[in-house]
This record gives sequence, C-alpha cells and structure tokens, in this order.
Amino acid sequence: MQNTHAAPGLWALAWRRLRADRVAMVALAIVGAFMLLLVLSASGLIVSDWEEEVGINYAPPSFAAGVADVGRVSPPGVTRQAPPPPNEFDPLAEDLQALQGAPAPEVDMHGVADPLADDLKALRAQLPGAAGPAAERLPSLPFGGDKWGHDVIKKTIKGAETSIVVGLVAALVAVGLGTLFGAVSGFYGGLVDDFFNWFYSIFTSIPSILMILTVAAVLQQKGVMTIVLILGLTGWTGPYRLIRAEYIKHKAREYVMAADAIGASSWRKMFSHIFPNVSHVALVQMSILVVGFIKAEVILSFLGFGVPVGVVSWGSMLNEAQNELILGKWWQLTAAATAMALLVTAFSLFTDALRDALDPKVK
Repeated sequence: MQNTHAAPGLWALAWRRLRADRVAMVALAIVGAFMLLLVLSASGLIVSDWEEEVGINYAPPSFAAGVADVGRVSPPGVTRQAPPPPNEFDPLAEDLQALQGAPAPEVDMHGVADPLADDLKALRAQLPGAAGPAAERLPSLPFGGDKWGHDVIKKTIKGAETSIVVGLVAALVAVGLGTLFGAVSGFYGGLVDDFFNWFYSIFTSIPSILMILTVAAVLQQKGVMTIVLILGLTGWTGPYRLIRAEYIKHKAREYVMAADAIGASSWRKMFSHIFPNVSHVALVQMSILVVGFIKAEVILSFLGFGVPVGVVSWGSMLNEAQNELILGKWWQLTAAATAMALLVTAFSLFTDALRDALDPKVK
C-alpha cells in the first residue's frame, strides 16, 4: 500500500516554525506593509503628487500647532511684532487711521476691467498674518511640511520607495556575485579557489566604508543605479565566504557523486543539484544585506554620494533635516528616522526568525 502522507520538506517545516513565532509574524506584516507602499508608490497610485507645494514653508504638524495658526506662520527668520500703541499726541494720528481704513484708489481703465485685480487680492490674502478665506483654506499637514511646502508624510513614503529598491536590488546583486564566486571556488578548488580567496582578501582587508566611498568616487555619477552598483560590488564578500564553505561540504556527498556517475556537467551539478540544498544560506544572507544596504544608502545620501537632486530618499531627507534642526524644524527628521527604524527593526527580527526556521538543527 502506497503511503500518501509524504514527509514535509525544508520550506514547509520553515514556514511552520515561522507561523508559530508571533514576533516573526508581526515583523513580516510590517515588512509586507512597506512592500505594499513601495508597489503603490512605484505604480503612481499614491503620493504621485509629493512634489506639489501644498503648504507654506516649514509648516508645522497639525498635532503640534493649531490648524488656524498653520496659515499664519511667519517666514523663517522673521519675528512678527505687535503694532505700537497709538500716540494720542501725534497730530497725524487721525489722518493715518483714515488712510489705513480707506479703500484702495480705483484707477480709470477707460471702461476696461483691471486684469490683475483678482490676483492682487489673492496675494494680499496669502501674506503672513492675513486673515480671510484664502488663509483659512490652507491645508493642515498631519506631519508638517518641508522648506518647499511639500507634505512630509508623502515625501517619506516616496523616499521609502528609493531606499527599499536600493536595498533589495543591491542585495540581489551582492548575493548573486557571492553565490557565483563561492560556487565556482568551492566546487573546483585548487588554483581557482586560490584566485578567488586572493580576490576576497583584497576586499576584506579594506574597511567597508572606505571601499564604498572609493567606488563612489571612481564612478563619479549620482543615481539610484550607481548606488546599487556601489553596494552590490562591495557587499558580495559575506555570501561568498558562506556559499564557498557549503559547496566544499556538499561536493563530496553521495547525491553529487551519483550525478557525476550519470554524466552531469559541472555547472549542472553546481546549480541543479547542490544549489537547492544551500539556497537557504543565500536567502538569509540576502535578507541580512537588505537591512545593511538600506542603512548604507542613508549614509551615502547623507554624505552627498547618494541620490541626485530631484530624487528623494530617507538619506536625502536626513541630509536636509540637519539644517532644519538649527531652525527648530524637527518633523522631517522624525518622520524619516521613524520610518527607517521601523522597517530596519522589523526586517532584522524577521531575518533572525528566518535563520532559526531554516536551521535544520532546530526541531
């Protein structure tokens, strides 16, 4: 009688362990929410208007300032003073009051309406301290505005798109190179292994931040793809070391010898037979590198080697925020730092849980 109950595989067991870990499930939900925001932002369904000036410069968050005061905030560096008390001994006081209360003189346009009249009224209504319907209609921004009047919460979501894409694609490049180099080095051994070990030693002998800045200076071109290349070309050493050790261990096992007996080629044995058994190592390394590369993109953009002008990321937001803090404008720094800390923490917790779930020693 044939047994219909097959033993669960590695991935089924790993998913079962993940579902039993509540912290891992919460972290996975947070990471999934950020990925959903990434897809919606990249497709233009949300925050496509993040560059519109929807508020005044440095508009404070609505929870930190009254909605009625949002439209009456003075420009940066300007302190509004109360008008001086009237002087009863001033001989021109009555004349000045009459002039201030008098309507603006009408200009004879020979029967033609003034085309700038409505524009002048709208500009007067938008002046700091101006009261009226135009001032009251200025939108209240929940998390405030930046120096151009952009909504900070929309800018944070758009910045998440850039930072997460850089982290994911750069991690894919680094793990791809590390897996390829580690597979070739560990499987062939000999002079091939010596060459890749020499190449690996050169990269690891230089501090990572200096290596990243060196590659950034050589490329001399800002852009998302440039950051991906910088991080991908300098971050392959960790996956290489682990994948190489796994291939050295697996190439002498019975299933590889059986594949060799039936005439399988070396590349088929490396990537059709051995790689499925070590793919969990590459997956865990990729999840770890995503967290590291998101933080590295923030550092690069903060130092001026990151995204170009016109592209927003969490790093560029933190770069702008360092000047805003001098003026007491803390909301852009808080929004970017909170979003980055939430994603990095959730991704780190999920990575730890995934490593434990894929460990065959854990029952």
